Amino acid sequence: MTQHFLLSAASKTLKLKDIYQGGEDAAYAKFCALRWPENDGEAVCPRCGCCEAYSIKSRRKFECKACKHHFSVTSGTIFASRKLSFMDILAAICILANAAKGVSSIQLSRDLGVQYRTAFVLAHKVREAIATETTETVLDDECEIDGAYFGGAVRPHNIEAKRVDRRLKENRSPKRRVVIALRERNGRTLTKVARREAEGVEFAMERLDRTARLNADEASHWDALEMIFPLKRINHSEAYSLNGACTNQAESYFSRLRRMVGGQHHHVSAQYLHQYAAHAAWLADHCRESNGALANRIVRNAMTVPVSRQWKGYWQRHAAA
Repeated sequence: MTQHFLLSAASKTLKLKDIYQGGEDAAYAKFCALRWPENDGEAVCPRCGCCEAYSIKSRRKFECKACKHHFSVTSGTIFASRKLSFMDILAAICILANAAKGVSSIQLSRDLGVQYRTAFVLAHKVREAIATETTETVLDDECEIDGAYFGGAVRPHNIEAKRVDRRLKENRSPKRRVVIALRERNGRTLTKVARREAEGVEFAMERLDRTARLNADEASHWDALEMIFPLKRINHSEAYSLNGACTNQAESYFSRLRRMVGGQHHHVSAQYLHQYAAHAAWLADHCRESNGALANRIVRNAMTVPVSRQWKGYWQRHAAA
């Protein structure tokens, strides 16, 4: 019997032990190689683009020969002004790449030996970086669209006479959100967090090419897409798949996201649900890549994403509020 890819040696090309045995110099060299691949890991000035720079080895910085600008390998990226060593950042990326259902910030803080706040912001910076992979993606093949609700659970009252019907709209929590997934079969998964699943109609029109073929369930708001895309419908009260029409891959993504939220994070704020949804989509899309390839992909993304306006100084802002 053929061995599953995730059980094979080909899926395990990076070990946490190797990162710490390689030391800080090897981790730093990895960041340089992935930041400036077109120059064989040699520094390129982010201000003027000059390919020649003096190396200030005592500070791990560079001075541009043309404009005299001082910069580091993380200057202008999401890891700018970092305090952690390159070895610890690479180890955190390895842990996040290895976790098929994500990893909680408290567990990451224990693995790295850092404060919870440090791990929380670092994980969210990684999520922001990997989400940029699909910022401009437009799907043009066979796709599925569906929605699933997260958060906002209303706890039943202790006294039975005071309990309300939690299915009614007026009794729902305002924190309840729906994650809309637009998933291309054997392709990418795009996500959007909204208050109503009907908002997925506009999302589909923005992110789907007009040649795309679409699969959806029998919810009435998807009727608006029938005039724009070839649309197959599946009634889940009768079957999960019928004559090629199904939303099983979208449901598979929701299964991963539910396990991530329920099994790892236990609680996800509606304010940040979009980042967890994008993280789960990224893991689902790249589940057949080795953990070494995933770690390299995360570092490359992080080296091209600018300083995060949301996560830079996050705890300082919250402490001042």
